[in-house]
Amino acid sequence: MELSVKMMKNQSVEPASALSKMAAHPYPGPPKEGSGIINPAMRILLIEDDSRLLRLEKQVLEEEGHTIDTAADGDTGLELALRGTYDVAVIDWMLPGRDGPAICRAVRAAHLPTALLLLTARTQVEDRVAGLDSGADDYLSKPFAFDELLARIRALSRRFLDPAGDSFELRAGDLVMDLRAHTARRGDSPLDLSATEWKLLEYMMRHPGQSLTRGQILDYVWSFECDVQPTLVDVYISYLRAKLRRPGLPDTVETVRGVGYRLRA
Repeated sequence: MELSVKMMKNQSVEPASALSKMAAHPYPGPPKEGSGIINPAMRILLIEDDSRLLRLEKQVLEEEGHTIDTAADGDTGLELALRGTYDVAVIDWMLPGRDGPAICRAVRAAHLPTALLLLTARTQVEDRVAGLDSGADDYLSKPFAFDELLARIRALSRRFLDPAGDSFELRAGDLVMDLRAHTARRGDSPLDLSATEWKLLEYMMRHPGQSLTRGQILDYVWSFECDVQPTLVDVYISYLRAKLRRPGLPDTVETVRGVGYRLRA
């Protein structure tokens, strides 16, 4: 069953009409247990200036269990993308400010590992080639079905979250996180983590051996909440260190002076 998105850049769709299309083609919801489809929870950035389409994309992806941030113009979208906290960015081609290909080129120039999916109503072969050559990893033409959007995002997650092939398990040294079972351990010892500690460790394990600034950690763990102070990062790093510490072994989380923190690879 498909929910086809018919809202094009230059097409005016009245709210009642949009709702009737949704009712006619309801989104079937996330895969049921035993369906064989497993979605690793991801941090996804949506850059789309069509407010109705943006709301629909956000709703569907959140129902799949993903954490979603949004931007309605190219400049804001690029600023968020360059923070390096996203697994996948879904980018419209035609945007106010910078367009989609320009965002893709900037993200690739910054050597960020974010997977890029470009959306556009352009269907000519030369347009697809130009989009992919700009740095996009995949290309989806409008109108599209949300089932296909979700399938393409799942495919990107398999390719980018773990090149070794298991996108549901993170490893760094003797640390292991199982994203499907939502369990973590150091060696054979299970770790009892709060929700915030889990997100903090997950982010660091996605970037082992990399120096992460407090700003990057704030963006990922607290999702751009305005009232969160950078010192909160230090507090939760101390909590996490205490739970990871083992007698006779070095600290897993290192302080990088003048920068932030790094997880030993």
